Amino acid sequence: MNIILLGPPGAGKGTQAQRLVERHGFRQLSTGDMLRAAVKAGTPVGLEAKAVMERGELVSDAIVSALIGEELDSMGPEAGAIFDGYPRTAAQAESLDAILGERGRKLDHVIELDVDEDALVERITGRFTCANCGKGYHDKFEQPKAFGVCDKCNGTEFKRRPDDNEETVRTRMAEYRAKTAPILPIYEARGIVARVNGMAELCHVTDAIERIIA
Repeated sequence: MNIILLGPPGAGKGTQAQRLVERHGFRQLSTGDMLRAAVKAGTPVGLEAKAVMERGELVSDAIVSALIGEELDSMGPEAGAIFDGYPRTAAQAESLDAILGERGRKLDHVIELDVDEDALVERITGRFTCANCGKGYHDKFEQPKAFGVCDKCNGTEFKRRPDDNEETVRTRMAEYRAKTAPILPIYEARGIVARVNGMAELCHVTDAIERIIA
């Protein structure tokens, strides 16, 4: 089974994809993770992507499509895939059809996480992680039990992603509305689109997705 999870940055696509991985053994293809790995490694593609992401813009279709193709090839034909953050544009949707077709695959479901923009800005701008173990926290919704001390590893250093600020988040939301949302009619015409309330409790979002793919 091949699934696309759609929604603006911070809608919870990555969290829900990981739950599907744990429950069903899918491979999560997160363009964000792949791009950040390239940035961390300091590759030419990573350096190019870093500059684009810091402006709150989207990386080129060529970069993302190449990463997706390589990842599918590494999986083998028997593994299911969850596309998290891809495709983002009509051109990428066309590329994905070609990439899947070349490997004897097809899309089974396109699931969009609907969100409220103002609430999403609050969700994203307030998040931070332990610099040691990576456990996630939030200024409002999930503070460490002991102030300044990680619940998981007792670390005392925390960090925030540089692009988790309101201006960048709203830029990314505008990019999503302008470029990604219009691809939905492509998949609606195939009868494979379903929508889930992305602002609901995590467990309720998970249950809704499970019902769709059952």
